[in-house]
Formats: sequence, C-alpha cells, structure tokens
Amino acid sequence: MKIRTHKELRVWQEAMDLAMEVFVLSKGFPAHERFSLTDQVRRASRSVAANLSEAWRKRRYAAAFVSKLNDAEGEAAETQTHLEIARRCGYVTEANARQLDERYEALLAQMVSMASRPEVWTVAPRGDKETGGQRGGETGGQRDRETGGQGDKGTVRVAVSPSLIVPKSQSLPIPVSPSPKVSRSQSPSP
Repeated sequence: MKIRTHKELRVWQEAMDLAMEVFVLSKGFPAHERFSLTDQVRRASRSVAANLSEAWRKRRYAAAFVSKLNDAEGEAAETQTHLEIARRCGYVTEANARQLDERYEALLAQMVSMASRPEVWTVAPRGDKETGGQRGGETGGQRDRETGGQGDKGTVRVAVSPSLIVPKSQSLPIPVSPSPKVSRSQSPSP
C-alpha cells in the first residue's frame, strides 16, 4: 500500500492519539499550573505529531527528513519528562503515567526505526534517482537553454549528506542570495 499523506502513517496517528490523551489528562491539572506545566506538556505532545507531519513533507532529502524526526523524538521525550513531573506532583496517577510513558517509548522506537532507514521513506527530488533530481536527465546545456543562458549562475552545487537519494557524485543546485551590504554608518553600535 502506498502512503499518500502523513495522516496515513501509524506513527502520526499514535502521536495524535497521545496528544489528545495528554490534553484530556491535563484538564485535571490545578489552575495554578495553567501557564506552566499544563501549557508545556500540551505543546510538547502536540509538537510530536506536527514534527512528524513536517518530516513527511521534507522526505525529498534524507537529512531534512531525519532532522524533523529527531525533533519529534525530542518533543516526545520532553512530553515524557513533563508527565513524570505531573506524576511526582500528584496530578497524574502512577498507572496513567506508566501507560503513557510506555506508549511514548513505543512511539520513539518507531521514529528511531524510520530515522535509521530513511531510504525506505524518502523520495528523489524532482526527477529520478539516476539523474540526481535533474528533470529527465537534462544536461548543463539543456539547462542553459531553458534558463536563457544563465546556467548555474547564482547557485551552489552541494551533495546532500548523508544521502541515500542522490549519489555523492551528483549534486543539487541550491540558490544563493547575496548577503546585504551594510555600511559602517548603518551598522548598530555596540
């Protein structure tokens, strides 16, 4: 079965379910925790699913995909920490804390598995794997004709590393914008 959207990922579905459970559970936190622990645990739990969504949309490049998965892992661990604090403060029962912690551990294991094998989840950018993302195997000359002779001016070619999509011998164009020139009179004083 081909996955077409992040909403079809079991890991995302579980992250959403956990975020909703944390939300419901945190409704029972004391009012004086509203702008601290309650807010922190809700934000962290929601951020797990949000980062998984971003990882899915950045799967054209293995490094970007893995980076967003790492962010999701960090948010999951942060949620676990906030839940442990809530347990120690007596806001969450031992049983609820243990159950949520175990589910977050399983979720973390899924994310680690995905990050350790990004080639299973990532797709080649624009084009196919053999051409390193160039449309239909275009050559520099073809690109020059398409860009009005501008070729690669204003771009830097870099290899994505670690790349399981683009061979190291290939590279992708990255636009470079010139840095703004600041005169001494415009620079801020210390």
